[in-house]
Amino acid sequence: MERATTVSTDTAQAQDEKIYTFLDEDIQRAKDLVGIYHAVRKREQFSKASPDIMRAFARSYGDDNPLFTDEDYGLDTRWAGQIAPPMINIALTKDLLADSIPKEQRRPPFRGIHVFVSGSTTEWYRPVYDGDIIYSFEGFDNVELKESEFAGRSLVVTRIFVQFNQRAEIVQIQRVITIHTERHESKKRKKYDTIEAASYTPEEIAAIDEIYAAERRRGAETRYWEDVSVGDQIPTMVKGPLTVTDMVVFHSGGYGFAPYTPCTGKLWHENRQRIGAFYIPNEQGIPDVAQRIHWDAEYARSIGLPASYDYGMMRDCWLTHFLTNWIGDDGWVESMSSQMRKFNYLGDTHTFTGEVVGKRVDGDRYLVDVEFRGTSQRGEVTCPATATVSLPSRESGLAGLRTPPRELETIAAKMLKRHGELRAARRRAQA
Repeated sequence: MERATTVSTDTAQAQDEKIYTFLDEDIQRAKDLVGIYHAVRKREQFSKASPDIMRAFARSYGDDNPLFTDEDYGLDTRWAGQIAPPMINIALTKDLLADSIPKEQRRPPFRGIHVFVSGSTTEWYRPVYDGDIIYSFEGFDNVELKESEFAGRSLVVTRIFVQFNQRAEIVQIQRVITIHTERHESKKRKKYDTIEAASYTPEEIAAIDEIYAAERRRGAETRYWEDVSVGDQIPTMVKGPLTVTDMVVFHSGGYGFAPYTPCTGKLWHENRQRIGAFYIPNEQGIPDVAQRIHWDAEYARSIGLPASYDYGMMRDCWLTHFLTNWIGDDGWVESMSSQMRKFNYLGDTHTFTGEVVGKRVDGDRYLVDVEFRGTSQRGEVTCPATATVSLPSRESGLAGLRTPPRELETIAAKMLKRHGELRAARRRAQA
C-alpha cells in the first residue's frame, strides 16, 4: 500500500536540485483509472498470519491485548483462537500472480511529488486467524484536484484496497485518502515555522505515566449492547511522547512500506536502480529514502516542516486500539473513518477520548456509533474519527458481522483463480 512517494531536498549541491511539478497527463491518467481494479503484486512485510506475527504487530503500536498477542487466550472466546489486530493489513499481504497491466491502465508515476495520508475509512468483515494468507486488489476510488493552504495545488486521491483470504473471503475494505503536493510549494509557504518542538519536565512525564497506568481493557467481561447508553464516555488512553524509537518499533513489527520497501546493503543498491527518485542524498551525499522524513528532522525541515512526524497509519492503529480496549473480547469493530488533520511531530503526546453518539439494530447486528479523537499536548485535535462497533446483545448472544459486497468477492475469486492458473503454468514451465 503506497503511503509516500519521492521528493527532492536541499543538498550541498543545491544547484543540482530538481523542482518537480504535477504533469497534466498524470492527473488525467489518475482520473481515468477510477473504478479499475488490479491485483496487488507487492507483498507487505509478511504474507501469512502466525501467532508471532500477530503479536509483533500489536506490540509495534503499544497494544498488549491477549486476544492479539496470546495464542492460547483466544481459545476461550467466541473467536475460538488468536485473531489479528484490526490494522494487520498494513503488515500482512501476499503478492498475487496476475496478467500484465495494460500500459494505459498503469498508475501515473507522480515523479518527485510528496504524498501523505490524510485519512482513511476501513470496513471489517471477518477475523484473520493463524495460517491465513491475505491477498489484495486495489484501484482509484476518487480523484480530485484542489488548492491547499499548505502546498498550493494538491491532488486528493482516494485509493481502495480490498483484502481477502486464501478462500477468496473478503476480510476488510480500506479507502485511504492521500494528498499529493508539490514539494517546493510547501517549503515556500513556511506555514509551520512557528511550531516549537515539545519538551517535558519530570512532572509532566509522571502525569502521562498515570494515564498509562490507568489504561484498562474490557477483555472477557462482556459489554452488552443493552448496557450502553448515548452519551457514555470511553475511558481515556494516551500515546507518546512520540520518539524515533516508536518509528523503529513500528517498522520492526511489520510496517514494511510496500511498494517502496526500504532496505539495506545490496538490496539498497538494487532498490535504487528500481526507484531512484525515492532516494535523496542526505547531508553526507548518501542516497537515502525520502521516507526518512519520519525520523530525520533536518530532512523534514527541508520541505517546510518543523520536525519529523508519524505515519497516518500509526494513528489508525492507535484509534483501533482505543476501540478494542472498550468493546472487549466479544465485540467487533465494524467500521472506522479517521482524518489526519494535523501532523504528529516527534515529541508530541496524544490523549484519546470519545463518547457514544448512537445505538441501533440492523438485522442481527446490535450496533453502537462512536465519535472519538486524539488530542495533542498543544490542545489540537489531530485525528478525529467515527466508528461503528457491533456488540453482543442479551437477546442474540453474539456480535453480528456484516456480509461483504458480493461483487467485490466475485472479483477476489476471479483473481485468486487466475493466480492459481499462473502458478500452475509456472510450475509446468520449470518442470
